[in-house]
Amino acid sequence: MKTNRYGGRKAIALSVACALMLPMAALPDLAHAQSKAKSRKTTSHEAELEARVNSLEQQLAELKAMIQEQKTETTQATTTAQAAQTQAQATDEKVSKVEKVVASVPAKPAFSTGTAPGVSLALHGFIDVSAFSQNKAYTYGNGQNSEYPLPPGAAGRADGRLSGVDVRNTRFWLDFAGAKFNEDWSGSGRIEMDFFGGFNGTGAYAGSQPEQRLRQAYFDISNASTGTTFRVGQMWDLMFPLDYIPQSLSHIAFPLGYGTGVIGWRYPGVIWMQDLNHGSEGTKWRFDMAVLQGSWNGPGTTGTTNFQTAGSAGFKPQVEARLTAKGGNWQAFLAGHYSKLDLKGVDGLTPTPIKSNLTSTAVELGGMWTPGQFILKGALYSGKAIGELFGDLSQFGDIKDKGGYLQAGYKFDPHWTLYAFASASKPNTDDVLRWRAANTPGLLKNRQVAGSLQYTTGPFDFSVEWIHSNLDSTTANGLGRQTTSGNELTLNGMYRF
Repeated sequence: MKTNRYGGRKAIALSVACALMLPMAALPDLAHAQSKAKSRKTTSHEAELEARVNSLEQQLAELKAMIQEQKTETTQATTTAQAAQTQAQATDEKVSKVEKVVASVPAKPAFSTGTAPGVSLALHGFIDVSAFSQNKAYTYGNGQNSEYPLPPGAAGRADGRLSGVDVRNTRFWLDFAGAKFNEDWSGSGRIEMDFFGGFNGTGAYAGSQPEQRLRQAYFDISNASTGTTFRVGQMWDLMFPLDYIPQSLSHIAFPLGYGTGVIGWRYPGVIWMQDLNHGSEGTKWRFDMAVLQGSWNGPGTTGTTNFQTAGSAGFKPQVEARLTAKGGNWQAFLAGHYSKLDLKGVDGLTPTPIKSNLTSTAVELGGMWTPGQFILKGALYSGKAIGELFGDLSQFGDIKDKGGYLQAGYKFDPHWTLYAFASASKPNTDDVLRWRAANTPGLLKNRQVAGSLQYTTGPFDFSVEWIHSNLDSTTANGLGRQTTSGNELTLNGMYRF
């Protein structure tokens, strides 16, 4: 019993000792673990510091590079500025030398706009050459101004074939622009000439010396905000279909069908042009009105050259009006003409066996249409006493007349175009017989047809053209009837500038 008590106490003591020793044994492990944790914390902090240092170093390197780049640009700018300054100094020296040289040269006349500063001047025109062959002599002349053949019995008639080379279509004009009339109105103008002023004499060398002719000379006063223009000077009248003239390289100043379906002429006067729907979309409408110098064939031998015609007597101008509409690929016009003629002349002494006064009237409708590669243009007219407008086959009297023309073209490509043309003029036969001059044929009807093949490249045009006319007329005594046919073949070249 005693032994067991002693052994129990010993076991208890041993147990207590073990319990006390366990924490002591765990202390080194705890210290080691704490040491390892502290080591890991220190390593992480060092890594963060190292990363921060690397980032700062990178930013510093970038800042250094930026500063270096700015230094380089500053150096280049300084170098460029110094070079520019050096060049400017050299230029100033050269300019100074040039000014001294110029000052030592006598002054030469220079183009000046006088009282219209700021005006620009442009030279335009074309050189046109036609080699022609005819089997008859023609009215108005031969070559580039032939229109219909002279009938038997006409003054100056010449039978037989003839040929030549004609350059009289050659034309140039000066366009002026930029003048200021006031704050709202601006000015421009044109002077235009060709070489149909006749030939220099009648000698052996006159045929190669055509003379200059003034065609147009006018100025415009325009208001761009209202679409209003006043044209003053010499220009085409409103019956001449200027925008619809048949295409030809041989007949330009005297167009195809002129006097045979194409009427109108150039006169001094004033034309008022007004856009009716200015600034709007769609079809463009314009109204023109003209007051032009009166004109007629005499009376008197000097009447046509010194303002002594029946159209000038009593200040009786020609009055015309035209309405024009323009769409995308078409345009059309309607025009009218009126004038009063005193056949007694300015002095009132010329005998008038038929009547002493005439009223000249005409109306004309025409236009142009360009669908796709086709080109269509033409006009129809009816009037009386319109010899002053190249109507009545240029016969002067109270003669009724009607006529017109049509041209059709087809563009095969940008270079090649084929044209066909037809026109006619039919004065009233009874009127012609009443007003024809004694012992001269009266012209009753003319028909003209033409065809051409044209090649265009840049400013150059070339063509071959054929023109045929049939003229019905009376005999010289007025009793008989006759028909005269004429043909003209031309080879043409043009340079536009």
